[in-house]
Amino acid sequence: MKRKTHPPTFNKYISCSILILGIILISSCGSDYVPKPKGFFRIDLPEKKYVLFDSTYPFSFEYPNYSRIIPDTLKSAEPYWLNIHFPTFNGQINISYKKVENNLSKYTEDAYSLVMKHIPKASNIDEKQIKYPENNVYGIIYDIEGTGTASAYQFYLTDSTTHFMRGALYFNVTPNNDSLAPVITFLKEDIVHMMKTLKWKNV
Repeated sequence: MKRKTHPPTFNKYISCSILILGIILISSCGSDYVPKPKGFFRIDLPEKKYVLFDSTYPFSFEYPNYSRIIPDTLKSAEPYWLNIHFPTFNGQINISYKKVENNLSKYTEDAYSLVMKHIPKASNIDEKQIKYPENNVYGIIYDIEGTGTASAYQFYLTDSTTHFMRGALYFNVTPNNDSLAPVITFLKEDIVHMMKTLKWKNV
């Protein structure tokens, strides 16, 4: 039986097709792959509304109505320590209070030391003085930047003679301040509002 053969033009067409396909495959393998940037869950932020905290504590202030104030029940807790809990964001502001008895410098140094513990993972620590003379409130805010820092915001407030308050913002999740950035910015405004409305009482 005579073997069937294809015309030369057909064979040339097949060869060209294979060559083009091979070039496409080789060029695609050498191209740079650019992965999509990592996405984060969208967080719906509530409307800001504040209520007054005025109890048997030696201070009062306004706090957001989307948070809850819970007394600190740890064994190491002292009187008038509390937590401002944010269930929606799985975070809280830890508040500690001490009476000043000619030892203000020790309290401020302790607060500074606690901030400095974040240096290994912090990309920047911004320090800002707080002054609200109308309420006799003075202090410092530490804005702690960095992806893996445990606390993004710490502060202390005092009247310089009798009262000392320290606060720190924490989240009960793996530290990732890139994804938490909108929430951190949102809660910083609440912390500043708390400072502006803070009033001391007689101990």
